[in-house]
Amino acid sequence: MKRTIVGLLLTSLLFTYPAIAAADAVEGDVIITLGENLTEQQKQQVLNEMNAPENAQTITVSNAEEHKYLGGVIPKAQIGTKAISSSMITIGAKGSGLDVETNNITWVTEEMYTNALITAGVKDAKIYITAPFPVSGTAALTGLMKAYEVSSDQVIPDEVKKVANEEMVKTAKLGESIGNDKAVALLTRIKEEIAKNPPTTDADLRALIERIAKELGITLTEEEINSLISLFNKMKNLNIDWNQVNDQLSKAKDKISTFLQSEEGKTFIQNIIDILREIWNAIKAALTSENQQNQ
Repeated sequence: MKRTIVGLLLTSLLFTYPAIAAADAVEGDVIITLGENLTEQQKQQVLNEMNAPENAQTITVSNAEEHKYLGGVIPKAQIGTKAISSSMITIGAKGSGLDVETNNITWVTEEMYTNALITAGVKDAKIYITAPFPVSGTAALTGLMKAYEVSSDQVIPDEVKKVANEEMVKTAKLGESIGNDKAVALLTRIKEEIAKNPPTTDADLRALIERIAKELGITLTEEEINSLISLFNKMKNLNIDWNQVNDQLSKAKDKISTFLQSEEGKTFIQNIIDILREIWNAIKAALTSENQQNQ
């Protein structure tokens, strides 16, 4: 939980597509997704870990579905031939936002899932993603979107699912070269700026990406910049509801404010202050020593 809140502090996940309303979803409803290739023992292990309620609706995710939405984004060999990742989605109160927690997921971070789920229109839910042994986690998003469709009785368009998966993968790949926190922050900041003033040309979009990267102290390769331009152009063609973006901004600010006022938040901030104080004391000591030697 702490990691998820800190992720909100660092990245302010503020982006969404037109509302895919959970018209039939009821707060507290639980949907379980299980990878089709789990053994019976592994299924029970995962369900026990989730502390899944007996009346939870369970759906299966196949490897074919994983290839459908990840194909062309990552190599087939990386997707693999078995569906293992599993998840539990609990519908939350309206306006509660997303709370993502992971276990045994080695490549995709909680913040990356959150950003991609918002892209797909998923909102107001508590989500737990796991596997019986360490996996990359790329396949889990497919199951989560399928679960949300079942819970809301709404269809998430295939093109939206594909873009959400592409965003997740590209963020994870960027994380390998610039760090996960910076990768998530970069995509989120770009989304913020697009929400305020959507670029109309590729040149404008390139300038926006390069400016934000510079502000964050990030150096991108030409290939990475072109990849981001391609991704955001696909998002642009999905008719973003910018009013919804502003709503997400307000919700994120409320969550950050609540965290800062909590004991956990105060401890987190105090730890940062203590570290900075130690650095400053070390600098002062070094300067004092140097002055004494020069006298």
